[in-house]
Amino acid sequence: MSEQVTAAVRDVLPALRERAQEAEDRRRVPDESIKALQLAGVFKLLQPARYGGLEADPVTFYETIRLIAGACGSTGWVSSVVGIHPWQLGLFPDEAQREVWGDDPDSRISSSYAPTGRARLVDGGYELTGRWSFSSGCDHASWVFLGGIVTDADGKQVDFCTFLLPRKDYTIEDVWDTVGLRGTGSNDIIVENAFVPGHRALSFGDTAKCVCPGQEVNTSPLYKLPFGSLFSYTITTPIIGMATGAYEAHVEHMAARVRVSYKGERANEDPFAKVRIAHAAGEIDAAWLQLKHNITELMDHANRGERIPLPLRLRVRRDQVRGTGRAIEAIDLLFENSGGRALRVGTPIQRFWRDAHAGRVHAINDPERALMMYGNGEFGLPVQDAML
Repeated sequence: MSEQVTAAVRDVLPALRERAQEAEDRRRVPDESIKALQLAGVFKLLQPARYGGLEADPVTFYETIRLIAGACGSTGWVSSVVGIHPWQLGLFPDEAQREVWGDDPDSRISSSYAPTGRARLVDGGYELTGRWSFSSGCDHASWVFLGGIVTDADGKQVDFCTFLLPRKDYTIEDVWDTVGLRGTGSNDIIVENAFVPGHRALSFGDTAKCVCPGQEVNTSPLYKLPFGSLFSYTITTPIIGMATGAYEAHVEHMAARVRVSYKGERANEDPFAKVRIAHAAGEIDAAWLQLKHNITELMDHANRGERIPLPLRLRVRRDQVRGTGRAIEAIDLLFENSGGRALRVGTPIQRFWRDAHAGRVHAINDPERALMMYGNGEFGLPVQDAML
């Protein structure tokens, strides 16, 4: 069934390419694109079967996201981030899952995990206040995940949680006007003294240990994977997809390009251009093959009922930031190889270049932090990170 989703997505790729400029101009993914992806089943791939989901292999999810991002970077980004959230909701207590999916199994969730608001313990739950930025696809969602440091009555920090809020408990402020990923609609979320019941909070401590209340009802090995591993690849995969889209657009562009400065030489006859194309292709393939290999190994451990070993989790983060780096290097090579005509507004190459560099600055792509953690692990030093 999950393979049918990928096939259905292939059918809508031409329409997503045609709407890529529209997404930029609107500063949000067009409703028609979200509807087409919903009908294709993209947002059901990682959703629990108990609520109409497919519980697909994560590799299938990432393959689908790569295809979408290769057509439109912003649409791929939103599909990836919003598409991972059904998996995370599957880790919450079942009462929270019923609230979201009980009446509408197609409900979508956006997110902003940085703890920029305030969460205070109160009777029965938490009181949440603050502003959260970069909630991609929030205009297409009826719920939101928000990160927050929890304090007790004395102001002491006692936890770091993801909170789940319905649309009535927050407002969206349109602030998204950027040079890249313009179509993601990653606007701000504002919350004022909202009460969040206890069952709509999930501790990052539990997700880091891969021991969450939702596993009692969602028993598939899929829900025993580390949050940090899946979420980090949710950011890198669309960037690899953008590099793939840029590669395809570049090869098509170069087939027709004539280099006036070099006496009318056809670009597809330039040996140096061919070397750059080969280099870019190798970087893209390396990034993607490492991703597939690592996710497959994670699932193999989960399928055997084994605890995910720390060295593997560290390797996943190492290869994730390197995958982003490889994709960026590939896009830079292709962009530099494209000539001045690729700079025109509306051309796919410059859009992929801008979108990928915008995605690169996401906090999960901090290479030094991830590589330092890997080095600590190799030397037996302490490793602590919520995104492992």
